[in-house]
Amino acid sequence: MFPQLTDLTRALDPARFFAAALGVAPDLWQARVLRSPSQRIVLNCARQVGKSTVVSALGLHTAIYVPDSLTLLVSPTQRQSQELLKKCLLAYRALGRPVGAVAESTMQLTLANGSRIVSLPGDATTTRGYSGVTLLIIDEASRVLDDLYTALRPMLAVSGGKLVLLSTPFGKRGFFFDVWTQGGAVWHREEIPAHACPRISPDFLAEERAALGYYYPQEYENQFLDTTAQLFSSDDIERAVTDDVEPLWG
Repeated sequence: MFPQLTDLTRALDPARFFAAALGVAPDLWQARVLRSPSQRIVLNCARQVGKSTVVSALGLHTAIYVPDSLTLLVSPTQRQSQELLKKCLLAYRALGRPVGAVAESTMQLTLANGSRIVSLPGDATTTRGYSGVTLLIIDEASRVLDDLYTALRPMLAVSGGKLVLLSTPFGKRGFFFDVWTQGGAVWHREEIPAHACPRISPDFLAEERAALGYYYPQEYENQFLDTTAQLFSSDDIERAVTDDVEPLWG
């Protein structure tokens, strides 16, 4: 049976839903994401700050309180997408399965209200065919290929669904970098470095800084770094490009 007035506050406030499902209050930035009215959200997050936890709660909230909704979880690999779905399932069970499940597996959760949460691999050839998507979540977006992103976006055309990108940076390239730096005001942005997460200790971060060296700012400080194999920096290449020079051949 669809949840009644007893959990009306959870239905109206996804942040309270998060607290009920996980037994802890969301961080302030997580609450902002859950309550955001924006249809486009991009999260530039350090490792282990809770980005997959918050989007899994958002996905489950959508499935329970928006009947006949379709939520797609996309990652570079099927295993990663299944891990995100696993978080949804754990929260669903912790809530006592407030809506009955028609199907419950490592690949998909289908509820009695007609809603589905589906995990998909990062492969444009196998993810086509879905339409009417209510919520599209792309995890580790900086490592998802541009052609997959291009194939996924039209799934929101008719439904007007919500798109959430979340990732640590991975170089000054790809759609995640472009959205973060040039996406415009349509995107709700959240940037969460590791030191802002109360669950990560300064001692651990000091150890990681010593161990990772050059890559520490990428993994824990949200910085888009050039690769160590580049001969010229991305900034130098960008400054060298101009539209003022006429091409030699038409």
